[in-house]
Amino acid sequence: MIVHESIDRNPGDDNQPKRDNYLKIRNVLNILFMLIAIVGVVIYVFFNHDHGIIVVIVSMAFKFVECSLRLIR
Repeated sequence: MIVHESIDRNPGDDNQPKRDNYLKIRNVLNILFMLIAIVGVVIYVFFNHDHGIIVVIVSMAFKFVECSLRLIR
């Protein structure tokens, strides 16, 4: 029987957390995305559908930037 190591294991990993240079920026962008998206949903439900959709789309721009930073890492 052949036992394979986990695919997720990084070679040379010595149990130290991997440094992410963009972590703080990504966290700020994620917080902005979530807050603006919540505001957009509230505007959509209680006020104007068109304005709510625009606000949610603007919040998605922050998420796209955050995802790009994650891929660059």
